[in-house]
Amino acid sequence: MTRNEAEEILKEHGQEHVLRHFDDLSAEAQEGLLTQISEVNWDDLALAGVQEKVPVGEISPLSAVDIDEINARRAEFEEAGYEAIRAGKVAALLLAGGMGTRLGLDKPKGELNVGINRTLYLFESLIHNLMDVTSVAGKSIPLYIMTSEKNNDETIRFFEEHDYFGYPKEDVAFFVQEMAAAVDYDGKLLLEEPGRLATSPNGNGGWFSSLKKAGLLEDVHKRGVEWINIFAVDNVLQRICDPAFVGATILSGKVSGSKVVRKVDAYEKMGVLCLEDGKPSVVEYYEMSKEMAESTDEKGDLLYAFGVILNYIFRVDKLEEIVGRHLPVHVVEKKIPYIDEAGNLIKPESPNGYKFETLVVDMIRMMDDNLPYEVVREKEFAPIKNLHGVDSLDSARELLERNGVEL
Repeated sequence: MTRNEAEEILKEHGQEHVLRHFDDLSAEAQEGLLTQISEVNWDDLALAGVQEKVPVGEISPLSAVDIDEINARRAEFEEAGYEAIRAGKVAALLLAGGMGTRLGLDKPKGELNVGINRTLYLFESLIHNLMDVTSVAGKSIPLYIMTSEKNNDETIRFFEEHDYFGYPKEDVAFFVQEMAAAVDYDGKLLLEEPGRLATSPNGNGGWFSSLKKAGLLEDVHKRGVEWINIFAVDNVLQRICDPAFVGATILSGKVSGSKVVRKVDAYEKMGVLCLEDGKPSVVEYYEMSKEMAESTDEKGDLLYAFGVILNYIFRVDKLEEIVGRHLPVHVVEKKIPYIDEAGNLIKPESPNGYKFETLVVDMIRMMDDNLPYEVVREKEFAPIKNLHGVDSLDSARELLERNGVEL
């Protein structure tokens, strides 16, 4: 994009301020800013402050493969899962674009030390969880790691410094998540430094389009991968490419699967897997009526009992089918650091604008079907969102020790 082209586009959208100090930038910085401008999604920006809530369709319960059935059929499920893994049909994909700011760590969240008497990094623990499977299978599993612009170089450096925690380097590939521009409450683009728009990762729903943009879909096909298990960096206990989960999904004939836990009560704040207009869907807790949240079956169990934990498996051909469709964009109020007209860096203490995100739960809605697969909460769900309290480093350490992990 040329400067003149950028000026025309910015003028059309009332964003001329973006080029205010353009002449003071280096040639490299000028080129970078023009590239950013060319990638702005103006349709998304138009949603700022005016986005209407998408109405929820007709909701009905969706039963899961529960723990009792899994235990009864574990050998069958695992046999099918290991067969697919040994045939090279399964890959893992780690969502690791976040920073550990809320945890007091000015580094990628995966570099958090969850150990007490020894060092045990979050990245390291997840790799060990994956190697629990590969060591039994006798087959390495391709691992794709989605980073962000802010943490990509450091994440790669960290893995190289630690020799990939024993995982085969040739089976690990990093790629950067696509970014989305941020705006203030007036819809004006913010700059995080002279010559650079304030941006943030475009939400966990952007993982497959980002993988494709990075050219790694070619690697997926070259390896013969048919299934991708995606998982988030902050759940230290989760099982990755769990053969029973993989096998159960394949044997079900469905195109996707979701690991779920049974809610502790009707109002636990987590998305619930159910049917929406007859299609699999994740409905957020705040979208459910009191009657729905509290409804029970003849045994007294909650009808909407299963909450998702961001561990999904998708069939690759189905992902390719839906990637061209437009995922819903969620407009989120955030605290966004920016530079003012004088070039001073401002770090707001309260929300000052909007970021634009897509969510992986919306990909579930685009699938023909989905297999909810129940796991034992105490064995597979230890998210680290905070330092202390609920879903914290403290609670994760307690669960790790309870599961026999030496800290």
